[in-house]
Amino acid sequence: MIKRRSLRTIGSLLIIAAFIAGGLAVWLWSNSNASWRAHQERAYVAGINLYYAVQNGTVPAEEVQIRALSPEDQVHAANGAFRQISQAPHAARVTIVLISADSANSQTGAPLTMAILSPDLTYKLAEIPNRAYQTAAEKAGEVFRLVASYCTDPVVLAQMGSAPWFEIDGASVLNCDAAPADHRMWAVLLAALSMGAILTVILNLSAEFSQFAEQLRSRRRIGGPASYELPGPQELQEIVAAVNRFLEDERQQLSSRAAVLSGVSHDLGTPATRLRLRTALIPDSELRQKLEADIDSMTGIIESVLTYTRAEMNVEAPRKLSLGSLIDSIVADYQDMGKDVTFREGSDIIVQGARSVFTSRQGQSVFAPDRDVTVMGRPISLERAVTNLIENALKYGRRATVALEADAQTATIVIEDEGSESSAADMEALMAPFQRGTNTATIDGYGLGLTIVAAIAKLHGGSLSFKDTPVGLSACLLIDRG
Repeated sequence: MIKRRSLRTIGSLLIIAAFIAGGLAVWLWSNSNASWRAHQERAYVAGINLYYAVQNGTVPAEEVQIRALSPEDQVHAANGAFRQISQAPHAARVTIVLISADSANSQTGAPLTMAILSPDLTYKLAEIPNRAYQTAAEKAGEVFRLVASYCTDPVVLAQMGSAPWFEIDGASVLNCDAAPADHRMWAVLLAALSMGAILTVILNLSAEFSQFAEQLRSRRRIGGPASYELPGPQELQEIVAAVNRFLEDERQQLSSRAAVLSGVSHDLGTPATRLRLRTALIPDSELRQKLEADIDSMTGIIESVLTYTRAEMNVEAPRKLSLGSLIDSIVADYQDMGKDVTFREGSDIIVQGARSVFTSRQGQSVFAPDRDVTVMGRPISLERAVTNLIENALKYGRRATVALEADAQTATIVIEDEGSESSAADMEALMAPFQRGTNTATIDGYGLGLTIVAAIAKLHGGSLSFKDTPVGLSACLLIDRG
């Protein structure tokens, strides 16, 4: 349902969803922080009260209770064997904290020694704030704050000066059950999921536009559909509808053009035949030959225009074919007719690999030139293009040499001539319709051969270009392998 809405609506909904998810995540995070600060503050106050109770010999606050150790545990504690007392957790980690008496009571006060036995960790005493004029009671509170910051269910032992050791039962402020629910991970998860969902929607929308652009870009090369029906937002649907109307108009124009040209060719057939019959009755042989040449030129022009229009209409469906086999058959046909056309082996095919996570250099794979080169193309159109280029090489040069070069993405058919007087710049200008060179006065043609080849190359996602060589000219027909 959301894909049929406009981008404006989708963007507004995404912004609202982002604000709601962000607000909820911030609330969860802030609420958890406040709960933990309050929990740590209760532990801090309990530590202060405990210190004063132990120092003055009074009963501590309700959050903390004091229990004497058994004689056996008292011996272990006095000897520093805290792991051997009966309440010690298995494989306990011991943290010793020494809290000196305040300077005002240094003569009469005694230090407080605390042994914290945790089943999971050794507390980092460096995290305890050490402020100026900090009292011993405040330091005891900071120790309790630190212990309450972790969920470890510790066993806390203490000794004031040289008095007997005792156990501090602070489960109501130090144990895991006393800790508030921590929703900060849920806040992070909610923010991550919300961001992921929003990015997914945005990337999917972008991908729908890119997908349509790629389909439209490769439509002529792979024989795309007559019209497109793609899911997406309202704006994309409008673009698709406009493109479909344009394609329909283009097809109608090309069909009308082809129909007109085909009708003209058909209608000219009868008078051309009568002209040939009447020309044959002319006794003057020189005049008769000129008239026959004019008739052939007229019908040839019509057929060339029809061939170009068919190439533009893209009537041939593409299929997978062996480009090397196609070129071999074309060259063999010319050789059977005694034409000087040869096939030259191409160079090695180099395929670039992907970059490794361990190095920024790209790997390379090399394939032998005799390896079969397959493409997705139109065999009749490609045969016509190669034939036109070979014919040009034979007309304007002494011989034609055909080569095939390829990599992982493209294939290039190279036709080299020998002795051609035209340059690459001249040939580039002759790719426009009905353009012929200055040296073609005695050569048959209508100026559409290179135009047809360029149209066929464009149908296959490629291009036609020319290069000057030391002995002549080289035509390069580049196509996408698909």
